[in-house]
This record gives sequence, structure tokens and C-alpha cells, in this order.
Amino acid sequence: MGRAFEFRKERKMKRWGKMAKTFTKIGKDIVIAVKEGGPDPDTNARLRAVIQNAKAANMPKDNVDRAIKRATDKDTADYKEVVFEGYGPHGIAVLVEAATDNNNRTVANVRSYFSKCNGSLGTSGSVEFMFDRKCHFKIATPDLDLEELELELIDYGADEVFADDEGVMIYGDFVSFGMLQKALEDMQFEIISSGLERIPTVTKTLTEEEEADLEKLLNKLEDDDDVQNVYHTIG
Repeated sequence: MGRAFEFRKERKMKRWGKMAKTFTKIGKDIVIAVKEGGPDPDTNARLRAVIQNAKAANMPKDNVDRAIKRATDKDTADYKEVVFEGYGPHGIAVLVEAATDNNNRTVANVRSYFSKCNGSLGTSGSVEFMFDRKCHFKIATPDLDLEELELELIDYGADEVFADDEGVMIYGDFVSFGMLQKALEDMQFEIISSGLERIPTVTKTLTEEEEADLEKLLNKLEDDDDVQNVYHTIG
């Protein structure tokens, strides 16, 4: 996937390195998953995926259990999933996924970040078309024939399989998440982590100085507790 993938991976690792932010994000994911499909991971595929990600992030099991229990409390706030679209400095498209219990607060904050960093918040659909929405899985598989695995998983929606330093990455269409998850579980692979991702279909290369300008916006967005994921079209 080239430099764009490496840039996304580097930023993702940097973001997930902030432990408190990571646990907050996963805690919200748990609440959303439980309220959507119930507290039993055996019957709730989305919750099962979040628990896998919690393990990958070294989130203590007690924290996960407390988050699930809290999510079943009727007094626990519901989080609304919202998407913001706009342009950062130097014409870079930026797409922000958030989960909030106060949409007015989140809209105001996100708009202010764009404004302060020489960007502009756009309308729905203004940049989303520049991204393909994909699902992804990381599995722990020593001595695996990747071509054979890809052939097996094509029927379940996989369109890319490759090795990285920590395991094997599998990408597929957004709508194939459930099928791929079930197929990997049926094949008894250990799923290290999984999720959804937006991959830019068009990218733009910036100078180091221009990248530094963009970083200011990305850091403000990613430090906001309501923001779950940030994607952009840097090449």
C-alpha cells in the first residue's frame, strides 16, 4: 500500500500509544456495541471485535468487563456516531469519525479546530467520496501461505492479504466485515485486532513544512475525546 499506508500506520501507532485516549475510545466502542447488539460477545459480532481490539491495546480485562456492565445500565449515555468532512491546510481532505453524547459540543469543537488551522469544515458528502471504506483484520499466523489464504478468503469479501511485522493483514469491503470475521473464526485463526478504515482513493504529496501544518490540525482532532478516527488524503 506504499507510503500512504505507512503514514497511516505511523499515525495510528502514535495515536494508540496514548493509553488513556485508547481506553476511552474502546470504552465508547463497547457502549455502542452493547447498546446495538447486547452484552454477550458470542452473539454480538461487533462487541466481539471491540474486545479483540481491547486485548491488542493491552486494556485490562477488568476495564472491559466494567465497560460492558456500564453499557447495560439504562442511565449510561447513548453515543451518536457522526462523521465530519472538510479540508485542512494545503488542500488535504480530512474525514473525522466521532462518537458523542453532545453533538452541539462536538460540532463546535471540530469546526474550531479546522478554523484555527487554516482549514474549513465542509458539508456532508464533500470529501467522503474520496475514500473507500474497508474492513480489516490482523491475524497471528506463523508460516502461512498468503496466496492460498487469499484465495480462500476471496469468497468472503477479502481483496488484499499481506504480511507485516506483527502478523497478517486482511482487507476487504466494508460490507464484508461480518462474513470475513465469521470465516476467520471458523478457520480458527487468532484475530489480533479488527475494524473499519477509510482509505483515500486520491492522494496529494506535501513538503515536510506543509505536513507540519497538517499535523497541527490532526493532533487537535485526535486529542479530542469525542473523536474516534481521523482520515486524510496525504500521499
